[in-house]
Amino acid sequence: MIRVVSLLLGASLLCGQEAFARRVVSGQKVCFADVKHPCYKMAYFHELSSRVSFQEARLACETEGGVLLSLENEAEQKLIESMLQNLTKPGTGISDGDFWIGLLRSADGQASGACPDLYQWSDGSSSQFRNWYTDEPSCGSEKCVVMYHQPTANPGLGGPYLYQWNDDRCNMKHNYICKYEPEIQPTDPVEKPFLTNQPGSTHESVVVTEAGIIPNLIYVIIPTIPLLLLILVAFGTCCFQMLHKSKGRTKTSPNQSTLWISKSTRKESGMEV
Repeated sequence: MIRVVSLLLGASLLCGQEAFARRVVSGQKVCFADVKHPCYKMAYFHELSSRVSFQEARLACETEGGVLLSLENEAEQKLIESMLQNLTKPGTGISDGDFWIGLLRSADGQASGACPDLYQWSDGSSSQFRNWYTDEPSCGSEKCVVMYHQPTANPGLGGPYLYQWNDDRCNMKHNYICKYEPEIQPTDPVEKPFLTNQPGSTHESVVVTEAGIIPNLIYVIIPTIPLLLLILVAFGTCCFQMLHKSKGRTKTSPNQSTLWISKSTRKESGMEV
């Protein structure tokens, strides 16, 4: 029985580790293991009615001490792409849905200068990196920028609608990506590190951290419930069998002896008084 319980406990631990094998999850802050890189959060909403406008996304990021995503170079663009690929891996149920980034047009198209030159980062970044889709930006009433994420859409003239940028009306409803300062003292990870690719660099580990103890407990407890129930059933069955055998031995032990003493006296044939 002890051996069976040990095996079940081992399986329970393995199941618990699989629960932590989740990688990028919507609403979680994703940080590198070092303090040189920013942290990010992918906010994806299944329900279209829950998606937000550009200003709502910007406010949500700033409320948590971050900013709407600015991209400094191609390496950071590729990093975000890898995180989105991980977020939308098969089985997650996450599909089409563009993401707001922090680029917007500072003035209308009537101002001096070409329209693409009027776009600036909302966090004040001076980065000139751009990743526009073919024939974008279209300008006009579209002043805010999204990162395309439409894996099920048929490719257009510029290829698949994935990760390239498009200007859109600021009141449209989309998902969004926040960017935060690097963690000075990273908190204990609640998930296993995972590897992401960056051009010109080796794999770097990223740690996913999540605020609050309740989500952590949920990830640990739920996968282990079936195994814990199995352990309890096995333990109860073993105890019942041991108790049943013990009672059986107790009932039969007085009858194990075949000795008896006669209460009557027996006369011997050759005995005289």
